[in-house]
Amino acid sequence: MTIQEIHPQPDYTLHIVAHDGRSGVFDVTPYLEYEAFADLRHQERFAQLSNGGYFIEWECDADLSADSIEARWRVTHDPDQARTAQQEDSKVSKASMPGEVDVLT
Repeated sequence: MTIQEIHPQPDYTLHIVAHDGRSGVFDVTPYLEYEAFADLRHQERFAQLSNGGYFIEWECDADLSADSIEARWRVTHDPDQARTAQQEDSKVSKASMPGEVDVLT
């Protein structure tokens, strides 16, 4: 995964948009107990991050790789799944039209 956009939130989550169009939420709060992330307990420091594409980094040198984020984020939008669901809905709609035979392929 390559990170296209990242938006820090007041609840210590990151709203992330990946290069492939997926978007989701990553919760940083479990990391705040570790010394490397301690400075991020201050909201203003948490909000100051940079996007390296394959990682994100804060001024205190704490960082997270895109692989770590992808393994633990909650995907809220996946264009491939949305497209598949839309195609399935289309098949059902066509099969249910009056005068048509209900055959799904």
